[in-house]
Amino acid sequence: MSRNNIKIADIVICGLFVALIAIGAFIKVPVPYIPFTLQTLFTTLAGLFLGGKKGFICVLVYMILGLIGLPIFASGGGPGYIFQPSFGYIIGFAFGSLLTGIIAHQKNNPSYVKLLIACLSGLAIVYLFGMTYYYLISNFYLGNGIGLWPLFLYCFLLVVPGDIVMCFFAAILGKRLIPVFSKRKV
Repeated sequence: MSRNNIKIADIVICGLFVALIAIGAFIKVPVPYIPFTLQTLFTTLAGLFLGGKKGFICVLVYMILGLIGLPIFASGGGPGYIFQPSFGYIIGFAFGSLLTGIIAHQKNNPSYVKLLIACLSGLAIVYLFGMTYYYLISNFYLGNGIGLWPLFLYCFLLVVPGDIVMCFFAAILGKRLIPVFSKRKV
């Protein structure tokens, strides 16, 4: 019976993170090419609080819901969204959450520095996937070629400072709340 309660609690918490990621898509600061959103914060927190596997699953569920047509991405939803240059960032959110969770949960009570490294590592994965996808879709599918300097400027330099601040914030929250989430696993 206790095992079923844990599974139900996991489903509820994962659902909560899916909802937070969707809400984070609509809290945005418009910058050219890639809007700055709070999705990065919530996908990072999913990895920190739930671990890599469950954080990955949360983002995957979010991605599937958006691709089946729910308008929960920053610019809508539907299967055609895979042809948006920014879709690579959504893929990156899943793998970034996975890496963040794996690094953060190597020890039971990770230090603030370890959590910050986990968050920044996950962020690097998000940008790796996002910028690569943006370049490939823009240049080889859409025919709206973008050079490497504009890609670096608009898809990294303009938005990464806010994401780095969110990594510090996520690490602070993680240090305080991971013990609470860990107790729930008992």
